Amino acid sequence: MEAFERRKQDILSKKDKSSIGEWDKHIVRLCEIINLNDNYYTTSTCSGRIIVMIDQNKKAPGLFEFVSHEKVEFEKLKEEVSKIKEDSKFKSEPPILHIACKTLEDAEKLLKKAQLSGWKRSGIISLGKNIVVEIISTEKIEFPLFKSGKLLVDDDFLKIVLEKANENLVKGWAKIEKLRKSLK
Repeated sequence: MEAFERRKQDILSKKDKSSIGEWDKHIVRLCEIINLNDNYYTTSTCSGRIIVMIDQNKKAPGLFEFVSHEKVEFEKLKEEVSKIKEDSKFKSEPPILHIACKTLEDAEKLLKKAQLSGWKRSGIISLGKNIVVEIISTEKIEFPLFKSGKLLVDDDFLKIVLEKANENLVKGWAKIEKLRKSLK
């Protein structure tokens, strides 16, 4: 068995280490198509998310106060925000995929399809033993939410930002579907 196939088999047989423990439902069909192709496999994916997290530089357990890979109602966000006691930030993150490619030519083909599907921030991030392509969308929002125990924004601002974050999720899901169709 070739080294690429061994790595693919090894990665795809491992337990999911994501915070939700499985592929997001909005990206699972795309991942399946990628992983069925002999020349590619996914190493990390996310369909986009809305999060409130502790504002610190290092990743650590308990970092996320709230995470949703689905659209969020204002009342739900407000309920979650009311529980926060430490410095934190609001983030809306776009879809992202890390895909190992068998050859540089395979990486180029994938990047062209991604870019034609609207994924503007995509590129090769590794040329070591694995050629890895990062496909990421551009819909991102991030701002401080709490500082020194004080909420920094009012409800009106939070409603506007949440509406935009929900719109961004839907835009990201459309790009996922467009890429999936281009890879069929």
